[in-house]
Amino acid sequence: MQKIKIGVLREEKSPPDKRVPLTPLICSELTKKYPQLEIVVQPSKIRCYTDEEYTSFGVSLQENITDCDILMGVKEVPPDLLIPNKKYFFFSHTIKKQAHNKKLIKALLEKKIQMIDYETLTDKNHNRIIGFGRYAGVVGAYNGILGYGLKYDLFRLKPANLCRDRAEMEEELKRVKLPNIKIALTGGGRVANGVIETLSALRIRKVTPEEFIMASFREPVYCQLNPKDYVERADDHNFDLNDFFKHPEHFVSKFPEFTKVTDLYISAHYWDPRSPKMFTVNDIKAPDFKISVVADITCDLDGSVPTTLRSSTIAQPFYGYNIANGTEDLPFNKNTICIMAVDNLPCELPRDASDDFGKDLTERVLPFVIDEDVEKVIERASICNNGKLTENFEYLSDYAY
Repeated sequence: MQKIKIGVLREEKSPPDKRVPLTPLICSELTKKYPQLEIVVQPSKIRCYTDEEYTSFGVSLQENITDCDILMGVKEVPPDLLIPNKKYFFFSHTIKKQAHNKKLIKALLEKKIQMIDYETLTDKNHNRIIGFGRYAGVVGAYNGILGYGLKYDLFRLKPANLCRDRAEMEEELKRVKLPNIKIALTGGGRVANGVIETLSALRIRKVTPEEFIMASFREPVYCQLNPKDYVERADDHNFDLNDFFKHPEHFVSKFPEFTKVTDLYISAHYWDPRSPKMFTVNDIKAPDFKISVVADITCDLDGSVPTTLRSSTIAQPFYGYNIANGTEDLPFNKNTICIMAVDNLPCELPRDASDDFGKDLTERVLPFVIDEDVEKVIERASICNNGKLTENFEYLSDYAY
């Protein structure tokens, strides 16, 4: 039985990220399940789990991790800290040819590293198997509700990042008393499911898109819109999901009819740049445009939600979109739409998000690392190995070499 040593990296990117790929309890459980596995952790002062929590679970601290076979972090590792000829797991943010990480991909190749990006880990049907999306949805919905309360001076909640964990955040939700508003949610994946968890904690009733548009309610309600609800082919008004995935440029948005009845819009859908925008700047200026708070979890700049002028921060999550001139303004003014566009939402609940991520990593990925990669999960997800881009990622050659 071959010994494997995993090193959990200290996050070195600035600003620092408090999340971890493996929590102390998960490390302990893994080493009990796999006798051939050893896990060590680089000391860190900024992690959401302290060094003492790791050592109390029998996990050793180790500053020099050059003897590890596999190194796991969350965010990008600075190029000068990469150890040659190792197997790395982290979010590299290179697969879309991100300009700011050109040095990183070059260093990964020069140092002959096998780079497994969490974003590229898929099952045999090419569905992603791991990510922090669920907690982006959980926190994004909470921030949207928090913003609505502030805009109309209805209630004040403790920001999620000041809560110790999700349990405390959900205690805060018990103070929420919403009027009979309508909340529209776009998306159907793990981010949207996270949103629904928060709306369910508030006991907000789900209604159909038809009821949402046509009916009045005495209580707050929400509807979940999938692509068939918010886009159609311009020529024949039909919808075919595969056609939309292949040729989104042939479709137009049907979402403007929802803008006439929606108070709070939560965007949690995947957006292809070829797709239509959900609504236009002219739609916003229409007298019957009703949305006053947008929680844009997707946070695509120049993307599907034109009110998203920039990303916001955990410390300052809200800004205003001035309806008259389309510029940034104060978030809670009468003539502005309140925008929440934090692009690192899971960092607001780092302990819970890390625990959720670590469980997925344990169940869906590590068996293929420790045992045998029978389904070629790791092979498929490797961006580069032995100084070369792998077959699936050769499209990066003009960016990487």
